Amino acid sequence: MSQPEKRAEGAGPFVTRLTWRGAGGRVTVWESRLARKRGVVSVRAAGEAEARLQLADDVARARLGRLNVIAAIAFMIGGALFALGAGVAQFGSGDATESAAIYFAGGLFFNTGGYASLLQAINAPRHESETGSPDAAGWRWWSYEPLRIGWLSAFVLFVGTLVFAINLLDSFLQGLSVQQVNRLIWAPDVIGCVLFLISGHLGFVEICHGRPCVRARDLGWWIVAVNQLGSVLFMVSALAAFTRPATGSLVNVDIANWGTLTGALCFSVGGALQIFERP
Repeated sequence: MSQPEKRAEGAGPFVTRLTWRGAGGRVTVWESRLARKRGVVSVRAAGEAEARLQLADDVARARLGRLNVIAAIAFMIGGALFALGAGVAQFGSGDATESAAIYFAGGLFFNTGGYASLLQAINAPRHESETGSPDAAGWRWWSYEPLRIGWLSAFVLFVGTLVFAINLLDSFLQGLSVQQVNRLIWAPDVIGCVLFLISGHLGFVEICHGRPCVRARDLGWWIVAVNQLGSVLFMVSALAAFTRPATGSLVNVDIANWGTLTGALCFSVGGALQIFERP
C-alpha cells in the first residue's frame, strides 16, 4: 500500500499548513489557525468539487469554544477600559492616579485574555496523519512548544500582557525621578508593545503561510490585522510618552493619549470579531 504524499508549508522552522494526498485522490489539509481556533481540518474526496470540514470531537470543540469566549470578552473589556483610561487622561481632571487605576483594571482583563489564548493554543486539536481526525489530548494548563507558531504567537502575547502589568503597577509609584519614570514605567511599556507587535507578526505568518497576503473574506485575517493595528498605535503612544530628561515633560501628551485610546479600541473590536471565530 502506497504511503500518502505529504506537503508542508510555512516559514522558517514553523509549519502552518500540511497537505496529505492519499489513496483514491483524497486530499486532507490541516491549517494551524483553523485547527487552533475552530477545531477543524478540511477534507476533499475524489470527485468532490469542494472540501468539507472534519470536526474535532465534542469535548475538544466545547473546550475551544469556552476559551474563545473568555479571551474575546476579556480583550473587549480590557480594550474598552484602556480607551476609557486614555479618555480620562486626555479630557478628565488630570488626576494621574484615576487613569492609572482604570488602566490597571484593563490590564487584568488583558492578562486574562492572553492566558486564555495561550490555553487555546496548548489544548488545540492536532492532526498527525491524512486519515486521522483533529483530536485533542487531555487538558493541560501549560506546555512548551516554541516550534508551533500558534503556541509561540499566543505565548509572546501573554508575556506582553505581563510586561504591561509591570508598567501599570509602577505607574502608581509617587516621587519618581525622570530617569526612574523612564526605566520603571516607560521601558516596560515599550517592551510590551514590541512583544505585541511580534505576536501579531507571527499571527500573519501563521495565517498567510509565510507569504504577504490580504484575505478580505477571512475573519481570522481581519482579527490579526485589527489587533496588529492596535499594537502599532500602542507603540506610537509609548514612544510619545517618553519623558525628556531636560524638561521633565512627555514628548507629546496628546499623541500618547490618542494612541492608547485608538489602539485600545482596535483590541476591543478584535475581541468582538473573535467571538465569531469559534468551533
